[in-house]
Amino acid sequence: MTRTPPGTRADYRAFRTLPTRWMDNDEYGHMNNATYLSFFDTGISLWQMDNGINIRGPEALRLLTVETGCRYHSETGFPDLIHAGLRIGHLGTSSVRFEVGLFRNDEETASAEGFFTQVLTGEAGRPTPIPDTLRAAFDTLRG
Repeated sequence: MTRTPPGTRADYRAFRTLPTRWMDNDEYGHMNNATYLSFFDTGISLWQMDNGINIRGPEALRLLTVETGCRYHSETGFPDLIHAGLRIGHLGTSSVRFEVGLFRNDEETASAEGFFTQVLTGEAGRPTPIPDTLRAAFDTLRG
């Protein structure tokens, strides 16, 4: 099986900086697998809040994560500074696929890459079309 090479910073449209913590390391001295998904989620959430997308409280949009994945390329761990690169891989009627590259310190190639697919749901928990204002925000992350 041919392995896809890691992406570069130029492949991503926006970045959020995330410091690692001592507790992020596992017994092998590098970042624990579950922490990568937490960094994806935090990078996406920070971008959403920075772009006026209300994700908390009674007026919040219900963007539910329905699928995630991660591909590891190289080790990271405390005390590295992680830069989460973001882009949109797919924008559907009610769903959006955020693709995230995690870059260690000043490195140009991703240490890990993954995705979160989110679906906008209404009060009844069923998928609902993404409104134009939200779609416009997402479009800023498309190539």
